[in-house]
Amino acid sequence: MSVRLEKEIANRFSQDPSARVFWWNGAWEDAGEVERKTALCEEQLRKGGFQPGSRLAAFLPNSPLVLYLSMAAWRLGGCLVPLNPRGGTEWILRILNHVDPFAVVVGEGMEELGDAIRAAGIPAVTASAGGALPPLTGRRDRADQDPDVAVIFATSGTTGAPKAVPITHGNLYDNTRAVHVTVEGFEKGRVLMNVLPNFHAFGYTVCGLLPLLWGLPEALLPGFLPLKNLFAGLRDSGPEILIAVPTMLPFILGAASRGETLPPGLRYILTGGGKLDPSLEKRFRDQLGVITFEGYGLTECSPVVASNPSDVLRKTGTVGRAMPGYSIEVRDTEGNVLPAGSEGVLWLKGPSVSRGYFRDPVLTAERFQEGWFNTGDMVRVDEEGYISILDRVSDMLIVGGFNVYPQEIETVIKEMEGVKEAVVIGVENPVSGQVPMAFVILEEGASLAMNDIIGRCKEKMAHYKVPRKVQFVSELPLSAVGKVLKRTLREQVSGQKH
Repeated sequence: MSVRLEKEIANRFSQDPSARVFWWNGAWEDAGEVERKTALCEEQLRKGGFQPGSRLAAFLPNSPLVLYLSMAAWRLGGCLVPLNPRGGTEWILRILNHVDPFAVVVGEGMEELGDAIRAAGIPAVTASAGGALPPLTGRRDRADQDPDVAVIFATSGTTGAPKAVPITHGNLYDNTRAVHVTVEGFEKGRVLMNVLPNFHAFGYTVCGLLPLLWGLPEALLPGFLPLKNLFAGLRDSGPEILIAVPTMLPFILGAASRGETLPPGLRYILTGGGKLDPSLEKRFRDQLGVITFEGYGLTECSPVVASNPSDVLRKTGTVGRAMPGYSIEVRDTEGNVLPAGSEGVLWLKGPSVSRGYFRDPVLTAERFQEGWFNTGDMVRVDEEGYISILDRVSDMLIVGGFNVYPQEIETVIKEMEGVKEAVVIGVENPVSGQVPMAFVILEEGASLAMNDIIGRCKEKMAHYKVPRKVQFVSELPLSAVGKVLKRTLREQVSGQKH
């Protein structure tokens, strides 16, 4: 019989009903209390007509309710679809139409969103993040109801078109187990701080589900901001490990430099969802005594693919080795396997990998082939299996016939004193096809000119990699999980030309 997450969690709860599970609003809930609240959600879903394979969509802040609803849906053979409430009404209705949910749960303060969803003919109820599920009546007998699916993540990917990734109980069990047994800091009993959005695979799986399955008490905050609440929550709940995206780290360092204090027990920060600047890792170690690991994942892989496994075995600048269970290949853009040590596209196979996209056979056929998944990321794998992410294939520039990886240029610029953030995109050029363009945010009080940036790049890199233009900005367009939206920058530059 295949693994079922709700059974694994129930077994853990039954072994110690007094074990701490969730810290929320300043207090801990034990396994007995979590079980009681989950059962109440389960009963409401059952009364509302929830079936095996039904899909319950949720627009909720980070909260215990997200996980109560997940466990309740699993007990009835269905799944949760956590979604981004800030996606914009048009996008939200498009993705809801695509995933075709049984019903939708929205958080308090989202009444306008709930009205728009109901106006589109989809049942929706409002629930308190720390409370119970109100009565609801959902839509039965939707197409493609699959009881093996535990969660469906929606993502816009690099094109902006919505896509949905169904992840099974087996996928999630394998992925969380691999992180638990492989990465230092995820031992049973360590308190983990969960502040990432639950509609993102990294936040939902590593922050939310892994602690539930493998016995790590979990402190929840609705989000990363405001920083004052983050630091208060860290001190009150006493976590030993924080899961973050790299864009969060400068904010934490800045607040610490202004007098905010981290709890003495906080020892690890695991980052994913973007490249970790090595200088940031060093500052956290030197100034705060915190070990920062870089990992790498994709929604289609449930999501963790690789991580530096420990402080002793880390290789700075890499995302570590692939988790147990993965087979990896590096291929050219035509799909041919390349010799060891080559730069190319990473392909993956293993029990964490999704079977394909929900109701999208064309995209599934493009990315999933004979059990292998095309990540779309350009990488280099060294002789010990450590993976260096060079860039997204879609972000790679071709300048005069040469491959140029924006991350390499960004790293050089970010090493400069006075630079807070740097992002590089490609812009069209009639002679070389594309040329690099940099967007730079300076530290407060810093004074750098375009020639300073270009001059440093000329010292460090081949001429075709040097940005032809530098634009100083006060902010960059970010996704809800803190990733820089390079697509938006490209659209802005393209719009300026017309």
